[in-house]
Amino acid sequence: MRLILAALTLTTFLTPALADEIWVTNEKDDTVSVIDVATQEVINTYPTGERPRGLTFAQDHSVLYICASDSDTVQVMNPDTGEILHELPSGEDPEQFVLHPDNRHLYIANEDDAITTVVDTETRSVVAQIDVGIEPEGMAISPDGKVQITTSETTNMAHWIDTETNRIFANTLVDARPRDAEFAKDGTELWVSAEIGGTVSVFNVADQSEITKIAFEITGVHPDKVQPVGMRMTPDQKTMFIALGPANHIAVVDAETYAVRDYILVGRRVWHMDFSPDDSLLFTTNGVSGDVTVIDVASEKALKTIKVGRFPWGAAARPTSN
Repeated sequence: MRLILAALTLTTFLTPALADEIWVTNEKDDTVSVIDVATQEVINTYPTGERPRGLTFAQDHSVLYICASDSDTVQVMNPDTGEILHELPSGEDPEQFVLHPDNRHLYIANEDDAITTVVDTETRSVVAQIDVGIEPEGMAISPDGKVQITTSETTNMAHWIDTETNRIFANTLVDARPRDAEFAKDGTELWVSAEIGGTVSVFNVADQSEITKIAFEITGVHPDKVQPVGMRMTPDQKTMFIALGPANHIAVVDAETYAVRDYILVGRRVWHMDFSPDDSLLFTTNGVSGDVTVIDVASEKALKTIKVGRFPWGAAARPTSN
């Protein structure tokens, strides 16, 4: 018995534990970097199409979808090997997208064509193309999958799309150049960041009315540099982290009072972010400095900077631990 237990202990010790990962697109290198969450180091870099930006995993994390913007395609990658399995018809200049809860339909923002393209990932075909405002970018979908949001940067609107009919049922004005949209509080709220407007608008999803508008002020930073872009809400729905672009800070916003609680200094030109699979860490992509900042969510403090490729843009987490 002792020999068996010893053998089992040795086997367990010798079997390497798989680490959770953060995947980051590098716009200028045409690559994705893979960060080991445990060691907080880059463990792999894989080639992609031209100018990769948005990325997201299938719900079971078996494939990774990548917006290869300048290649005018969405690439499907095997994350275990880095192999591009195939491409999906995306329309021109896909920048961001969102995967429907059915794990099958991708809603893709086509910046150059002012449309949202809906692609069936199983049949690899275009289901619909929806006319939206000029320069669509921000994409979100409600938890129940009934409403998809596309924001248009030049039209300064959030477009509310019924996913059953693939038609717009409402248009909401926001401040200049909306870049990201996030549903919050079980889908009852929609947050939209306005890069040039310097604000984040919060809407009541039930009637599309504006609840509040959040502004930012950082000591020593010129207001013109405060440009809200990517956002992420904590799983408890109490805190929204907001990237402020060339202000080089993340804003920490109380989601109950809508008050800015703090600012966290990160790298230069912070774009987007994602939580580690256990939600304890936040990884931000800092485009100009070519790195990723690791933030401890509980303490709201920056812990480390990780060098990746040139102009990191999107981030997505992949749980792989046993």
